[in-house]
Amino acid sequence: MKKSSILLICVLSASLLFAQKNEPKVIKRIDQLIEKELRKSTIHNAYLSVYSPSKNFEWHTAKGEFKDGSEVTLENPFYTASIGKTFTATAIGMLVDQGELGFEDPISKYLPQEMIEGLHVLNGTDYGDEILIRHLLQHTSGLPDYFGRETADGSPGVLDLVLAEPDHFWEPEELITYAKDHYKPFFPPGTDYEYTDTEYVLLGLIVEKAGGKPLHEFFQMLIFEPLAMNHTYLNRRSAALNPTPKMAEMYADEYEVSSFTSLSADWAGGAIVSTGKDLITFLMALRNEQLVSAATWKAMQQWTDETKGMDYGFGLRKISFRELSAALPRWQAIGHSGLNGTSMYYCPELDIYIAGTLNQLSASKEAVVLMAKVLMMCKKL
Repeated sequence: MKKSSILLICVLSASLLFAQKNEPKVIKRIDQLIEKELRKSTIHNAYLSVYSPSKNFEWHTAKGEFKDGSEVTLENPFYTASIGKTFTATAIGMLVDQGELGFEDPISKYLPQEMIEGLHVLNGTDYGDEILIRHLLQHTSGLPDYFGRETADGSPGVLDLVLAEPDHFWEPEELITYAKDHYKPFFPPGTDYEYTDTEYVLLGLIVEKAGGKPLHEFFQMLIFEPLAMNHTYLNRRSAALNPTPKMAEMYADEYEVSSFTSLSADWAGGAIVSTGKDLITFLMALRNEQLVSAATWKAMQQWTDETKGMDYGFGLRKISFRELSAALPRWQAIGHSGLNGTSMYYCPELDIYIAGTLNQLSASKEAVVLMAKVLMMCKKL
């Protein structure tokens, strides 16, 4: 037994020394990948955070400039976009654990009847009372997406209005009304999958009803403060716990949009502003059942097909890299990503957390490719 223990210690020590020896090479190669992204005309700044508990490896970087020529730093938080859905889903999970609601509850139990009426009318049938909380979480309600470009009446979608009316502040109820008035549902609840932010606005309203406080206060009191996420907040609704520099600039092609008041249209579906370190802290706590119970964490991982190589749970996305490309390893990553090139994932095969952004609305695919390349390099740690 003693000899076996000594042998195990020797093997672990050798592995640690090997990893430490390779760290500078891995960091240099990852750094080169980020520099390559920054050479693209559409990418103005980039962030990346990588952490592995078992490898004792942690690395954070921020590169790029603001419009005024000043450099972005790790202290400047970034807009996380749809990563916010994981926070909203976690809030729902916490309320499930508290006995305040259930995944199988109809949403009509928590939302006013006038909001439910006309919410989901398809081929003359009103399905509003059949929508369950789990349908909203998993994008299987069939509700339309108010960010969609194709409206039923030819009017502009909310995404177009966000860009056209940057000073407009969107209230959650206004977003639901707009979806009801200008879009048609896709399918009956529970019969298919369609990603839509409308569902997460409804979930945010349910959190407020069942949790008894505004969404941004729920996040701050039950997630940000307990986890010491001191530089995270809900855009246009709250402030960070500690003094935090301005948010890094985000772009829609050549247009800088991070200062737009109209980004309030994201709300429960993607308005979290954070840092890579804070996002990793959050995802670790979620996985380690510090925020929700083991049963709820398991329920959040009920997967449905999203697209090739991707499955969706309750506010979680699972990427299977080999399904994306035969050249990639048989690894998976669980977390979420955003339209502006944000990532917050954990790869169990490597025991690595990764978070970051390219801060460009047209770079979501590039961000997934970048994450895969970074993970492949981290294999050598």
